[in-house]
Amino acid sequence: MKPMKSPVLAAAAALACVAATAPAGAAAQAPLHYQCSSSTRSIDDTAYSGPWPDNWDVTISVCAARSGSTVHSYAEARWDGPTFYAVDDTTIFDGAKIRLQIKESRHGTDPLVAEHDFTGLEARLEDSNSNAHYNGRYRTGTISHRAGPRALADVVLFLDWHGDGRGYQRHEYTGSPTV
Repeated sequence: MKPMKSPVLAAAAALACVAATAPAGAAAQAPLHYQCSSSTRSIDDTAYSGPWPDNWDVTISVCAARSGSTVHSYAEARWDGPTFYAVDDTTIFDGAKIRLQIKESRHGTDPLVAEHDFTGLEARLEDSNSNAHYNGRYRTGTISHRAGPRALADVVLFLDWHGDGRGYQRHEYTGSPTV
């Protein structure tokens, strides 16, 4: 008489066989735990000097996370712009971009180790709802770079208002916590 195998033992043996043959890179990676900071600036439309409100309240959150010696970072901008007469006015800006940076955190000046400009912001800023109110959000892609034991992410908003003749104006925001 043949001994009967337990279905539980058979399933465990099959699972062990599958686990032993899985590729090394198939292991699930732990999710990154981003640390973020946020700050808000009220930015004047330098191309407009009329009687109507024209300031844009722009909040940018910048986030950083560490995985071993690699730091990952992204930024998200949210804005509450004025109401204009034109819906989806593509002539508000000549350019708009977010510069995302990863820096080593040290005493004195923090050395830059990675930087990327995200230019998709301009089209989003010039996109309004049907009442010509300019509110919205934009999230950058993620940049990653090897960095020392203490690093942070930094962000700068560059706006070039159409018709003001000043080119890009720099607006600095609070950097992320150190990771």
